[in-house]
Amino acid sequence: MSREIPASGKAALTVSRPELLIDGSDKEFRRLVHNLFAFFARHEDIRNGHARVVGLAGVEYSVLISISHISVSGPVNIRTVAEHLHVSGTFITRTVKVLERKGLVIKTVDEADRRRVNVAVTEWGRTELNRLSVTQRQVNDVEFGPLSAEEFGKLNDIVERLISSSETALAMEDYLAKR
Repeated sequence: MSREIPASGKAALTVSRPELLIDGSDKEFRRLVHNLFAFFARHEDIRNGHARVVGLAGVEYSVLISISHISVSGPVNIRTVAEHLHVSGTFITRTVKVLERKGLVIKTVDEADRRRVNVAVTEWGRTELNRLSVTQRQVNDVEFGPLSAEEFGKLNDIVERLISSSETALAMEDYLAKR
């Protein structure tokens, strides 16, 4: 298999959709992807910093704060948290066990469906999240400061659509790899 540069001197395109090509080039697409990598790496560092303030790993913090925010609408179960974070129920179950051992969440049997386990943030957990919120607000305001309200809404919509399409793309990649 030859590892030579194509005779044209151009790298192979990484996309083919006309909407993603500018003057036949995928340069802007690649710029977007690399910028997304950079943003998400920095955002993960910020999340990990928030987590350290309350003595947690980043993923533990994400699960804890998700339970806290989702519970405003009523009881929260493992499946709801998993769907909210786009991860498996098994992952949430393991993380909730860690949070429970640390005294930050409590599990209870759902009264309406005894097969289901509900999770809630303890008073200690709420105290820790409230303590963090002062720093968190300042950092989040700076990180997302460049966005107008309209841009924020559009970005939120775009990211939700990209999450859905990326799940389909992962399935396609897995299928094509097996061929």
